[in-house]
Amino acid sequence: MQFISRKDLGWPASAAPLKAHAAYGVKIHYEGTPVPVQDHSHCKQHWTSIRNSHLANKKEGYADIAYSFGVCRHGYVLEGRGLGRRTGANGNQTLNANHDAVCVMYGTNDKSVSEDVRQAVGDVIRYLREHSTGTEIKGHRDGYATACPGEPLYALVQSHGFEPGKAEPTKPAVKYEPYPGLAFFKVGRTSKKITALGKALVKAGYKGYRSGPGPVFTSADRKAVTWFQKRQGWSGASADGYPGSETWKRLKIPKL
Repeated sequence: MQFISRKDLGWPASAAPLKAHAAYGVKIHYEGTPVPVQDHSHCKQHWTSIRNSHLANKKEGYADIAYSFGVCRHGYVLEGRGLGRRTGANGNQTLNANHDAVCVMYGTNDKSVSEDVRQAVGDVIRYLREHSTGTEIKGHRDGYATACPGEPLYALVQSHGFEPGKAEPTKPAVKYEPYPGLAFFKVGRTSKKITALGKALVKAGYKGYRSGPGPVFTSADRKAVTWFQKRQGWSGASADGYPGSETWKRLKIPKL
């Protein structure tokens, strides 16, 4: 599980009340508004903005962000109230006392659920169960008249798609090729790293190469890299066809 704690977020300890009994299970939520597709570097800030908006709701008296944990669209788990805390506004509703709350940072514009998100939700459910949460997996709408968590997420709730099952045995860590630096990528550069880059882009789904790819870095490679960068939700200088460190990391090029 790729985990981002409250400490990592720069948040203080949660002021939300403790649960009076173990949760019966988990309820899945989403944001309920259009959520822009952004680079993962924005996810901490986005999760913090959700917390800030909840704390600003003086009428309902939020003690903290409403959710136990969040899952960003890149498959990271972000700590909310954390373990053993009542969810919702100030935690005084029976509805909120009986279940932990996991909010997927998806919105009304999301029409499908990525495998990274599905697995991350399963991971956090497993983690909660290891700390006494029950086995129920429900949607927010199962306890309250709402569209939450949206059709794609709720379809997985109904089909048991978030059921974590058994933890897989630990596998040896995969070694990836170190990032050679942005200055390495000049048109005309010849290297087996360029061939590996092209193969990784083809594996990611790019179908635009007429020959190759590699070993020479050409305008065809720039076009392929731009395609991949735009798939990450990047634009402008962040999608210029030259592999930055994050582009290289996401392509997961095996050690040469």
